[in-house]
Amino acid sequence: MLKSNKIPAGALKIVKTLKEKGHQAYLVGGCIRDLLLGIPVLEWDITTSATPEEVSKLFKKTIPTGIEYGTVTVILDDGNYEVTTFRSDEKYRDGRHPDNVIFTSDIHKDLSRRDFTINALAFDPETKELIDDYSGQADLKKKLIRSVGNPVDRFSEDGLRSVRACRFASKLGFAIEKETFAAIAKTLKVTEKVAPERIHDEIVKMLGAPHPSLGFELMRESGLLAQIMPELEKCVAVSQPRHFHKYDVYWHSLYACDAAEVSNVTLRMAALLHDIGKPSCKKEDTFHNHDKVGEEMAKKLLKRLKFSNDNIKKICNLISHHMFNYTSEWSDSAVRRFLVRIDGVNNVADLFAIRAADTRAMEQEIDAAYLIELQKRIDKIISDENALHVKDLKVDGNDVMQTLKIAAGPKVGQVLHALLETVLDKPELNKKEVLTELIKAYGQK
Repeated sequence: MLKSNKIPAGALKIVKTLKEKGHQAYLVGGCIRDLLLGIPVLEWDITTSATPEEVSKLFKKTIPTGIEYGTVTVILDDGNYEVTTFRSDEKYRDGRHPDNVIFTSDIHKDLSRRDFTINALAFDPETKELIDDYSGQADLKKKLIRSVGNPVDRFSEDGLRSVRACRFASKLGFAIEKETFAAIAKTLKVTEKVAPERIHDEIVKMLGAPHPSLGFELMRESGLLAQIMPELEKCVAVSQPRHFHKYDVYWHSLYACDAAEVSNVTLRMAALLHDIGKPSCKKEDTFHNHDKVGEEMAKKLLKRLKFSNDNIKKICNLISHHMFNYTSEWSDSAVRRFLVRIDGVNNVADLFAIRAADTRAMEQEIDAAYLIELQKRIDKIISDENALHVKDLKVDGNDVMQTLKIAAGPKVGQVLHALLETVLDKPELNKKEVLTELIKAYGQK
């Protein structure tokens, strides 16, 4: 049952304004799907018979976000709303966008161009009319992703739709209808044409699903994974020691991803990729150096999928250090050096979290008491304000140059890093007068 009282005031205002001016207007697509499912709606889209120019004249603040395809973003106090003119699409020669769009006054033609039946739904909140030309409500009840019309035609028009099918299945816990799923393998050449930025967006959304493993497995079965993330696909059937693992590297990686915090996309991607170095490092039952090899592989994969430099750095740092092996015998100096190695205390929580996700995907979860102990020791280091970076030293580059009477250059950095090494072992030496004497001593070497 559609709960129209959940519709925000801004969406209702846009529909009312358009209809008062003699235009047709409906809420459309994913928002109606999610309303029917009773799950949170993230975006509210409106479709109308009004042209983009007519829409722009009716509202004070608008942005022509996709005006060539009929889309105008209307900015209201309670949010932004995409308003798109009813249209029918001509041929898609680039595998992503129609060569030309034809605006129409027919809502039914507009719904016929949409990707899946569960997204081809339109609702008039004033009359309560729900248009469902392709049995989308029935497919929602069946928990089924099914294309509108011929699936090969739909996926040949837009190569991103096949990835979206896997993503929706993962988000909603649905199956993909048999013919629709078969069409993915038949249209992989079209998906090759899709810009990596668009693939990136779908992967990120899939990582936000309750169980990303569902989507990635559908991608594997259809051939999409080998095309988009071949490094992960090569983990299939790579066996691991049975006393620790009950899954091959591929399934272990997927279940580790599922086990990571849903809201932390960076952590989930790191969990998904943390063992991609294992296939190339496998020697009998060992995977020596797979963390470092995996870091380099992940860096190339993430760059290819257009992740930001900041995200790449964070994800690769987690992959590189996920094999840390703490014991109670570590000295305080060793704990401080560990923090330096993982690039600071800000990364501790995610590193511990990826270790926890890793163990949850093993034969049996490993006791994490050692993480609690290590965290207590880290907390003490933080409270004691121990220096962990050059910037934490009580002297800086100017002090080095003045003390040694030298100009800026490599020598300054060398001295500061030598001071940090000393302070990591003996934090009590981090005093300006003491470090100044040490600078003098280093200058004489």
